[in-house]
Amino acid sequence: MLAAVVSRVLSGVAQKPARRVLVASYNYSKDATFEIKKCDLYRLEEGPPLTAVLTREDGLKYYRMMQVVRRMELKADQLYKQKFIRGFCHLCDGQEACCVGLEAGINASDHVITSYRAHGISYTRGLSVRSILAELMGRRGGCAKGKGGSMHMYAKNFYGGNGIVGAQGPLGAGVALACKYLGNSEVCLTLYGDGAANQGQIAEAYNMAALWKLPCIFVCENNLYGMGTSADRAAASTDYYKRGNFIPGLRVDGMDVLCVREATKFAADYCRAGNGPILMELQTYRYHGHSMSDPGVSYRTREEVQKVRSKSDPIMLLQERMVNSQLASIEELKEIDADVRKEIDDAVQFATTDPEPPLEELGHHIYSNNPPFEVRGTNQWIKFKSIS
Repeated sequence: MLAAVVSRVLSGVAQKPARRVLVASYNYSKDATFEIKKCDLYRLEEGPPLTAVLTREDGLKYYRMMQVVRRMELKADQLYKQKFIRGFCHLCDGQEACCVGLEAGINASDHVITSYRAHGISYTRGLSVRSILAELMGRRGGCAKGKGGSMHMYAKNFYGGNGIVGAQGPLGAGVALACKYLGNSEVCLTLYGDGAANQGQIAEAYNMAALWKLPCIFVCENNLYGMGTSADRAAASTDYYKRGNFIPGLRVDGMDVLCVREATKFAADYCRAGNGPILMELQTYRYHGHSMSDPGVSYRTREEVQKVRSKSDPIMLLQERMVNSQLASIEELKEIDADVRKEIDDAVQFATTDPEPPLEELGHHIYSNNPPFEVRGTNQWIKFKSIS
């Protein structure tokens, strides 16, 4: 009996390396060229290319990043229902091609600011899954030390997560003004949703950016629903890429990571050439409701959501391209999936056991570089020390 047990253990150990050898010995292509959907253009004579080259290295990177965002959001949904996460929480599963494609089209030194649906962009900007999940739970190891939560995450050259609808528009224009003032050839991606597109401050930001020719890429992530209202019931014109009026625009397939990448490169080159701002509308879809209090099926049918999942899912589309062009095998992608699940599980273990920030740190980090000073609490007798 002991021999049988040992035999089973050894056979289990031998199986995994054999699978890895099979994946490693597969004759993969180094790159492949794909046709991508033509962008609708506004006040532009030429647009992004109609083909995109995908290397095996980039394909695997995009696939893994998209899977991480998807799994992280699904885990956040679970943790919210278990009451580990509280307060506002807006998930972006279904929109993975947007955050991954946008990051692939700019430089690490460029700048990004977005709305409260920020988890995916936070990850692609360089934050770890650990720091994102810990922040969601209000823990000390979070990217904002547990003080920001779902809507307020920050990283190098990433300015949040903003809780006020559309408030990031003028802020993004301000970051772009800094880029122009410094003359560093950097650009700022300013993201907002179709609901925020109707805010007056977005129009004000358009005007200032155009007037001063700021290197600002306004990005409208049109997921078809602003909270519980469909875009065509809330907007007199749903051609969001034309909303800049005097700003050129393009409408992009936001479910195709390659289409988003090429359009972002085009827009960034346009801004870096000193032409001023440009507007991108990414046509995408969110699988979850607007927030955790929204089941997401009172204003749309389950069949609609399932139809998008089965025909336009961004991860599925990339997987099919890579497998059909021999950039990867199903077995290799399954290994990535397993590795991603482990990364998410490890991050959950860290975040759920990480301590909450102590009360005496409540006043810290008000300024980035300032001598320590006292902050008044809820009444004049309570004082907190603020350290940068």
